Amino acid sequence: MGTEVDMKDVELNEVEQEKQPMTAGDAAGNGDATSPTGTETNGIVKVKIADDTEPKFTGLSKEELLKVAGTPGWVRTRWALLILFWLGWLGMLAGAVGIIIQAPRCKTLPEMNWWNQGPLYEIGDVAAFSENLDGLKQKIDTLAQLKVKGLVVGPIHKAPADNEMELDLDTVSVAGDLTQFKALIDVAHKKGINVVLDLTPNYLGANRWFDNMMTVAEKMKVALIRWQQQGVDGFKFSGFERVADVKPETWEEIRGIIQGQNATDEPRRVLIGVTEKSTAAEVSSLLNSSGVDLLLSGVLRANSKTGPQVSSAVQKLYADHNQTKLAWNMGDREQGHLASLVGSSLVKFNQMLLLTLPGTPVFNYGDEIGLEDKDTKFPQMIWYSPEEEENLNGTAKDEMDAHIALRKFFKSLSELRAKERSLLHGEYVPLHSNDTALAYLRSWDQSERYLVAFNWGPDKATLKLEHAQLPAQAKVAVSTDPEGLKPGDLVDLQSLELGPGQAALLQFPYLG
Repeated sequence: MGTEVDMKDVELNEVEQEKQPMTAGDAAGNGDATSPTGTETNGIVKVKIADDTEPKFTGLSKEELLKVAGTPGWVRTRWALLILFWLGWLGMLAGAVGIIIQAPRCKTLPEMNWWNQGPLYEIGDVAAFSENLDGLKQKIDTLAQLKVKGLVVGPIHKAPADNEMELDLDTVSVAGDLTQFKALIDVAHKKGINVVLDLTPNYLGANRWFDNMMTVAEKMKVALIRWQQQGVDGFKFSGFERVADVKPETWEEIRGIIQGQNATDEPRRVLIGVTEKSTAAEVSSLLNSSGVDLLLSGVLRANSKTGPQVSSAVQKLYADHNQTKLAWNMGDREQGHLASLVGSSLVKFNQMLLLTLPGTPVFNYGDEIGLEDKDTKFPQMIWYSPEEEENLNGTAKDEMDAHIALRKFFKSLSELRAKERSLLHGEYVPLHSNDTALAYLRSWDQSERYLVAFNWGPDKATLKLEHAQLPAQAKVAVSTDPEGLKPGDLVDLQSLELGPGQAALLQFPYLG
């Protein structure tokens, strides 16, 4: 055997002869094959093999680690890393707290009742609207699409004109029966719509509460309890101020039955009064003295011709009362419909006014489609079947298209009011008013802002709007004339142009 050194000879004797490397013979001509490197010969290969005795690193043992870990240097290092970790964690915590403290705080949402959350829809003559109470029940889905929050139905009780002896406040004698009325209430409640009953005693006669108010009042108190047990969510009275003035103690008893709560978790019932008073001062005084939740009046009807009149009336009532007490209406069962009161060309204009003022908008049935009074204050409501929408032509089709367009406009505004806090309960900020134009801002905390502008005049108006809350530009959200101001357009607020009889709702974000 050879001597074992860094190189070992490996014999290749068993390698087949034809597979062994062949090289030229050496200089001696002995015929033996030699590697070009001179390190191998035929049959013999010298291969380098690593020394098995070289040491391998296997890391520190447990005892060695413990020994090193206890040295002063490692102890100081660990403490330094631990202190840095906690300092970093405390720094992040302090930063988060600072951000929370410096961030603007959200305002507490105001307390609102169900009647503040959407329009009220008056149906003074059920037969004219839908033939009977069962037909009205079938229309609840349609009204829910308009974001209506309350139906004001009736009167539907038995009350021959000026005949106190036959007055029966407990009986449904118009357009149906009690069973149909209770079914209507159930369906409306499922859709989030409350039902208010107009219980004006002598609604067909000259004196709404007859001459003998004490007798009527006693009947009324019994009837109120009965109707509440049937699920009615509130009551409306015309001519109520005579009772409040002449028999205040009787009126207080009536109020107590309606506004008192049997259980704390019950929704409040609304008490709506109707007055013919039309000045803001008179309406404000009556609202204070009567204790009604909402007061329908002629204040807008009498003052809705110019910017200063509307602005003055709204500011007076807004300054005197929380907006949850304010109600805005044009027509009603006695005055007629919106289109007949303001003109068909200004229906959208006044829909926007009612739906953007601070308070509860109240509409007469059909105001959403521009229904007009003809020979009666109770015209038949117009409904279109799918077949009619498909097959009508000529003038009938033009009228249908106009009604559908008005309803679509009403629906878009009502939906916007329902979801935008600035329109639902935001502050009212006057921006501009002159003989032909009016503009105001609705804003709530950090929510989207809405600017509303109107031009009553026969000519184009240019408004220069300046206020600390206003940006240079705003986007058109809704316009009564989409050919003039198109939704989505950006407009300059210092040169806002409105066409004759045009109104626009603009929006812009909270500026901080």
